[in-house]
Amino acid sequence: MSGLLVAGTTSDAGKSVVTTGLCRAFARRGVRVAPYKAQNMSNNSMVCAAPDGGTDGGTAEIGRAQWVQALAARVTPEPAMNPVLLKPGSDRRSHVVLMGRPGGAVDAGDWEEGRRHLAAAAHTAYDDLAARYDVIVAEGAGSPAEINLRAGDYVNMGLARHAGLPAVVVGDIDRGGVFAALFGTVALLEPADQALVAGFVVNKFRGDRGLLAPGLTMIERMTGRRVYGVLPWHAGLWLDSEDALDLEGRRAPAAGARRVAVVRLPRISNFTDLDALGLEPALDVVFVSSARDVTDADLIVLPGTRATIADLAWLRARGLDLAIIEHAGRGKPVLGICGGCQLLGRAIADPDGIEGGPGATENGLGLLDLTTTFHGEKTLRLHAPSGYEIHHGRVTGQTRAGAVTGTMVHGSLEDDGTRAAYLAETLGVASAVSFPAARERRLDLLGNLMEEHLDVDRLLELAHSGAPAGLPVLPPGGEAKAASAWSTPATG
Repeated sequence: MSGLLVAGTTSDAGKSVVTTGLCRAFARRGVRVAPYKAQNMSNNSMVCAAPDGGTDGGTAEIGRAQWVQALAARVTPEPAMNPVLLKPGSDRRSHVVLMGRPGGAVDAGDWEEGRRHLAAAAHTAYDDLAARYDVIVAEGAGSPAEINLRAGDYVNMGLARHAGLPAVVVGDIDRGGVFAALFGTVALLEPADQALVAGFVVNKFRGDRGLLAPGLTMIERMTGRRVYGVLPWHAGLWLDSEDALDLEGRRAPAAGARRVAVVRLPRISNFTDLDALGLEPALDVVFVSSARDVTDADLIVLPGTRATIADLAWLRARGLDLAIIEHAGRGKPVLGICGGCQLLGRAIADPDGIEGGPGATENGLGLLDLTTTFHGEKTLRLHAPSGYEIHHGRVTGQTRAGAVTGTMVHGSLEDDGTRAAYLAETLGVASAVSFPAARERRLDLLGNLMEEHLDVDRLLELAHSGAPAGLPVLPPGGEAKAASAWSTPATG
């Protein structure tokens, strides 16, 4: 099996960027490459076709990042590319999507034992992909040096041990302390894990490369591992959002741009719906969380939410409900997407406690004549020309009333025609971008950055040949330890 694990010193170090860029760079070389992430924790997901047809109309749910990485690799997204998706329902409990379909829940207190079956499914999915593709570029999660979680790990070094994958560790130099983070990540690993860490990638570098060179030389000498390249900080380097609400730095709005206020719900999900609006130069898209921040908005957007009733209470506690109703009363447009659409209705019923609380019925904002009732069965559906449904609630009634519009379809604004028609009707502005073309340009930009700043040929060779033999073992991981300190991984 040929593959590579892209690990990171921290969350948001750049694992997704490097994985996506390598998928595009390898695909350009004619390599049949597939992305993979054993376990993703995100409320941003995507519907794709299920190869086995399944019971949900032939559809499945995977993390948004792996869907985009499949586009970068020029292959069809499928559930095996993200076999375990955890969707946080609270600080201690997550809903599980297993191979694209609902798979129960997992609690923080049952972190190891409750995930053994997930590890087995994830490794089976990896083996299946590896049998069908030339190279797998696997993205890790968090940091492989989270030694308190190592015994149950199947995403980082647990995966590397399972498949014999060489690993490269990405460090974010923009945070500071990158050399300590790179060295410490390797040094905290047990010897068998260290033997698979082949080298490093430095990410988000700004400034004079000559000033960085001595540090690169020293980290290579101190660890016995090579640096495969240094990626520059790039303002235009953004992907479909997954871990952060970040529309900043993508482009400056034009003079006189119309203000779009997106309510930053506490349990916001699928906020990639706003990416297409964020590219429009005639719009100034901002996230807001207080009533005063929507008073001068031209358009208010209520995005998706993982917990509609809980976020409805949050709106009311902040007075945002009244501000939104007043905005609509002045004939100004409001758009609700999925959970946001449900919030705009007259009533939200959850008789079986699907959202985790006691069964209840709450009054919505009353701007649309519709009712939502939650059921255990999840709806997964693809829409043409663009968009997808992914929800538990069943909505009945009208989704349009004057300038207030609701839709249960995520991603519909990614279609240029749909977005242009909506903006022209509600705000009187003309769309000036093609979102699919912009996404493809970003993927090509990533591929170009990999080619220019990383040793792509050496990384591809590493994926085929595995980690070099005889890599030094660094202390303290390399020192003799009691069995209790370095336990044999349960799923590694």
